[in-house]
Amino acid sequence: MARMSERPEGRESERGPSGPAEGQEREAWPTARCNGIEICYDAVGDSSDPTVLLIMGLASQMLDWEPGLCRMIADRGFHVVRYDNRDVGLSTHFDGDVDVLALFAAQGSGAPLPPVPYLLSDMADDAVGLLDHLGVERAHVVGVSMGGMIAQSLAMAHPGRVLTLTSIMSTTGDPDVGQPTPEAMTAILTPPAQTREEAQDTRVRHAHVWGSPGLFDEDGLRQLAGAAWDRNRDPMGAVRQTAAIMASGSRSAALAGLAIPTLVIHGTADTLVQPSGGERTAEVIPDAKLVMVEGMGHDLPRPLWPALVDAICGHMAEGARPGRPGPERPGHGVAKSGKQLA
Repeated sequence: MARMSERPEGRESERGPSGPAEGQEREAWPTARCNGIEICYDAVGDSSDPTVLLIMGLASQMLDWEPGLCRMIADRGFHVVRYDNRDVGLSTHFDGDVDVLALFAAQGSGAPLPPVPYLLSDMADDAVGLLDHLGVERAHVVGVSMGGMIAQSLAMAHPGRVLTLTSIMSTTGDPDVGQPTPEAMTAILTPPAQTREEAQDTRVRHAHVWGSPGLFDEDGLRQLAGAAWDRNRDPMGAVRQTAAIMASGSRSAALAGLAIPTLVIHGTADTLVQPSGGERTAEVIPDAKLVMVEGMGHDLPRPLWPALVDAICGHMAEGARPGRPGPERPGHGVAKSGKQLA
């Protein structure tokens, strides 16, 4: 599998192939040179407090870590950093098409995978580069969906940089778990929006497929989708990120060797990454804690913020406690039954 450095023809455009919508000006977002590319980020809270690095999912800008949620975490005594992954938002975008159908065919037949621009491990190195830029030696790492996969990869490759790991609505890369339902797969394959209004409609339509039933706010989703459209739009970036997920394979064997306090959160109503993905993650990581959130889909709706913040911040406080003893390991050492948040 080729990595970005092995593909000199894969050029990157420093701030994305598409600029702001006509009449829109770029906001003054800070950027950092990380892993050979530019990463756009934002932070809230006291920089002297322990840092929480928030990693967002596929094709999602850091805007989806909404300011109110970030502030709730910061108010618990944390320095909260969110950022745009490569190929999304105002971070570096890459050029070139990716044949995802060829990747599917190769996976199904067991044939060698075609080259991809980069892997999840490269995206994890981006995150480490951002920590370096910020002068943060160790951070609490929280990832959602693909962001959870990146967070897992970061913990696997750079365990000394991770105080605690929180993997939300994510999976291990094993093909037998965490797959979307047929309805969710159909929604994923919908052609990308061509206008701002279409992007807003698509965001709401997707929420009705994999969002938390009765909890998401359609008006709020339209605002987020509009802000993301104005800030940057690059449908091929999502394709390249998808290729990175597919080409990176299973993480289960490496995750089984983690010795990092880990919290796994998953919604019982998630149809995009079904709950088996979170359950497998908690099964393979030693002493991981599993929290199943009743009625939560593949989103972070505002009514669930207090419970989610309680769970995440409680885990970070406990995991970073000086002299923290390792939890006992009955059987496999995983709270398979988990804790359920209503």
